[in-house]
Amino acid sequence: MTAIPGPVTPVTPGPAGPPGPGPASGSALEKTLRVLEVLAAPGGPHRLADVAAACRVPKSSTYRVLVSLVGQGYAVTDGEGRYGIGLRLRLLAAGVGAEHGEGIVELLEFLHKCTGHTVHLALRDGPALICVRKTDGGRPFRTASRVGTRLPLHATAVGKAVLAHLPPSEAEEAVRTAGLPALTARTLTDRERLGAELAGIRERGHAVDEEECEVSVRCVGVPVFDRAGSAVGGISLTATTVHTVRGELERFTPALTQAARGVERLLQLG
Repeated sequence: MTAIPGPVTPVTPGPAGPPGPGPASGSALEKTLRVLEVLAAPGGPHRLADVAAACRVPKSSTYRVLVSLVGQGYAVTDGEGRYGIGLRLRLLAAGVGAEHGEGIVELLEFLHKCTGHTVHLALRDGPALICVRKTDGGRPFRTASRVGTRLPLHATAVGKAVLAHLPPSEAEEAVRTAGLPALTARTLTDRERLGAELAGIRERGHAVDEEECEVSVRCVGVPVFDRAGSAVGGISLTATTVHTVRGELERFTPALTQAARGVERLLQLG
C-alpha cells in the first residue's frame, strides 16, 4: 500500500509531576487518578516511563495501573509502550460536557434544527469509530446507525475525516487491521484510491460519503480534535440521496465545523 500522507503529531512526555525527591505515596485509587491525569495531558500518547516519572509512581506500579485501565477501556495502547486515553474515558468526558448549558447534546440538537438533517457524533475506538450521539432528521427515512454502532473509517464521512488526519503510521495500521471491506457497490476498497480521497479531504477540510456505507445515504463529516491536535472523532450530517443533493449538504459544512469546535471545547471540560 502506498503510504497515506498526513500530519504527524509528535510524542512528547507528559507534564512534570508535583515537586518532591522520591516516589509519591498514596492509595491505589490516588495513583490511578494521577495516571489518568497524565494520560489526558497534551502530547499523548505517552510512554510508560514518562507516565511513571510524571506521577512519581514506581514504573512497575504504573504499568499495573495502565494494564487495568486498558482492560476497562479507560486507556489505550499502541502496542509499543505508549498509552493514551480510551473511548470509555472520552465518553465520560462527553457526558460531563453534556451537563453544561451549552452542552454537547444541546449543541448537536441545535445543529439538527439548523440543517434539518441527522447528526452523528462518533469517537475513535482503534480501527473504527463508535457512534456516541445521534439526532435523527425530520424526514420519515431513518439510517441504520444507532448509538453504540461501530462505524468503519474507510466507508463513512466521519470515518474518512478522522482517517485523513491521523499520522501516516496510525492510518496505515487502522487500514491494515480493519481492511477495506465493500459495504456497498460504491465503497472505496482500493488503497490507492483511498489515499487520493484522504488527500482531498485534508485539502478541503471535510469528507463526503456517497452511498459508500449505506445505499441511498450520503453524508458530510468533519474531524474532532483533542488538546494535542489528534483526531479523536468527528461529526457528520446525514441525508438521503433522494431528498438532498451533495451541494446542498456540503453548504452546511461551515456550521458543521463550528459545531465540531464546540464539541472539542466541551470534551476538554471533562
